[in-house]
Amino acid sequence: MYLLALPGTIALLLFSYFPMTGIILVFKDYNFRGGIFKSPWATPIFKNFIYFFNNKSTAIRATSLTVMYNLLFFAVGTIAAVAIAIMLSEIANRFFVKISQSLMFLPYFISWMVSGAILYALLNPQTGMINKIIAAVTGSTYDFYAKPGIWILILTIVNTWQSCGYNSIIYYGVLTGIDSSLYEAAKVDGATKWQCIKHITLPLLKPTIIILFLLSVGNIMRGNLNMIIGLTNLNPVLFPTTDLIDVFVYRSGVRNGEMAFASAISLYQSIFGFIFVVLANKIAGKFDEDSTLF
Repeated sequence: MYLLALPGTIALLLFSYFPMTGIILVFKDYNFRGGIFKSPWATPIFKNFIYFFNNKSTAIRATSLTVMYNLLFFAVGTIAAVAIAIMLSEIANRFFVKISQSLMFLPYFISWMVSGAILYALLNPQTGMINKIIAAVTGSTYDFYAKPGIWILILTIVNTWQSCGYNSIIYYGVLTGIDSSLYEAAKVDGATKWQCIKHITLPLLKPTIIILFLLSVGNIMRGNLNMIIGLTNLNPVLFPTTDLIDVFVYRSGVRNGEMAFASAISLYQSIFGFIFVVLANKIAGKFDEDSTLF
């Protein structure tokens, strides 16, 4: 049994624990010649953090947008995934269910660059299909790529489209394990379909929802840089609603070779992610002690 666990343990050490020695880079004045360990120490020692927090408005905006999007993605994505799972569980034709799951799972494998191209084909101010419909109804087009506010809705819809099929399979697996006698007893007592969902299905799904939420909280301070690049091409006009922490770090640090600055912000994200996991786990324990992670 230990030999079976050895490859996974080695991979975990190589890719998760040994690289943590690179945290020292956060406190270095990094240069390519010296590398991580031979570069001089930063002066002051927290120099790499200062750049991000010097502009408080930018730091607060990037942090609040990142947290807001992650909470929004989880809430909307969970509602969509649970709804799909419940609908699939009500279908008697297993072949149809398998085909539906495969089609809904497909967007999960589509890259954000391809998704961005599809989105642009829909939202293009001149030739986009959605703009053609808007023009047919109102007589004018809407420039989505010049309106930052609408992108909160767009990013939420696209993220849900891409991930809800994958997440619905998890919930569907839980639903298939529910004892059918519970529903049969409820029907004998005269319960409607909605009452069965409300009083049997959703309560039994609650532990899974809590665990998935706790697992996602660890990344609540991390933005999806690939999604923003693929969908908006880092359009500066949209930064008021798309400038997440990772986007800010990429355009301000990584592109200029400021690796120490990028590492400092990554440490900042990790520390607060850990704090959020501990707090969320403690809060979850008050609702359901069996659903906590530790």
